[in-house]
Amino acid sequence: MTALVTEEQRTRLLANGRDRAAGQGIDPLPVVRLFTPDAHATWLLTELDPADGDTAYGLCDLGLGMPGLGHVKLTELASIVGPRQQPVMRDRYFRATRRLSGYVRLAQQNGSIID
Repeated sequence: MTALVTEEQRTRLLANGRDRAAGQGIDPLPVVRLFTPDAHATWLLTELDPADGDTAYGLCDLGLGMPGLGHVKLTELASIVGPRQQPVMRDRYFRATRRLSGYVRLAQQNGSIID
C-alpha cells in the first residue's frame, strides 16, 4: 500500500472494485482525489482491482484538456514528481458531491476535472 490512500479509503476502493468485478453496473462516488500540486494532473478514483490491490480506476486528468476514464497503478502514481519535485498528493479535504458519471460529464464539457 502507498500513503496515497488511507486504510478506510482503501477498504472502500476495494469494495467498489469487487462490485465491478462481480458484474454490477456501478456508478460510485469517487473515494479519493489525488493531484500534482505543480503539474495540474488530477485523479478521482472510485475503485481498486481486488486481484492486485494496486490498479485503480477512475477519472484521470493529466492537465492536457482531455480528461477520461482509465486505470492507473497507485505504485506508479507514488513515484511521480512534478517539475518542482512535488509528489502526487491526496486531497485530505475532498468530499465527492456527485457520482463518477457526473464528474465525467462535467470534465468532458470543461476540459478538466472541476468541482
